[in-house]
Amino acid sequence: MRANIDTVRGWVAAAKRIVVLTGAGISTESGIPDFRGPNGLWTRDPEAEKLSDIRYYLADPGVRRKAWQKRLTNPAWTAQPNAGHKAIVELERRGQLHALVTQNIDGLHQKAGNSPEKVIEVHGTMHSVLCWDCNWTGPMLPALERVRAGEEDPACAECGGILKSATILFGEGLRPGVMERALQAAVEADLLIAVGTTLQVYPVAGVVPAAKEAGARLVILNADPTQFDRIADAVLHSPIGETLPLLAG
Repeated sequence: MRANIDTVRGWVAAAKRIVVLTGAGISTESGIPDFRGPNGLWTRDPEAEKLSDIRYYLADPGVRRKAWQKRLTNPAWTAQPNAGHKAIVELERRGQLHALVTQNIDGLHQKAGNSPEKVIEVHGTMHSVLCWDCNWTGPMLPALERVRAGEEDPACAECGGILKSATILFGEGLRPGVMERALQAAVEADLLIAVGTTLQVYPVAGVVPAAKEAGARLVILNADPTQFDRIADAVLHSPIGETLPLLAG
């Protein structure tokens, strides 16, 4: 029997080690489009998917030039955290948030007030830049200023190599230790809340069954059904910005 919101609120209030897993759905409510949804970036412009593939990015200077122009105008630069983000901050303020595992690269959780050490960014961050050749990393904004000044495909100032956003592209492995941290947090949780994610992308989707098998309650808050609804203790199909504050209140 599926639990209602009042029951889930009780679970949240009683939990001591909550792990929240977030996907694009929490960011769309802040005006950041997802990739595969009805109004997603790749739905509207199928060629844009090449910008997220490391093979095209490394091989084609034209793809890199287009990627840099897209970075300049990314709506995430001006987006603000919404009520869903702030509800997760409240869980941390009360000492209940064990970890926040996110598939998002926009940094809105930190902007909302979550401690960086609590946030596990599985797919990296758009706020940093990485050299593919020498592995140098630095802030993204100076690189964007170089693009605004006329450099269409800025090279690494250290070695002249190819610069990219410090995000994980298709064909690229995750950063060492990231999934280990996420899975460890999951097995230590007494409640896992999956928010705004289709739970189709691996290995991060594996956090959900890992938590459940270790004994955690599982709550899924998403607009559409997911493959793990059948093992969830509660499935909520309601707006994130309205529902998460209710659960955390």
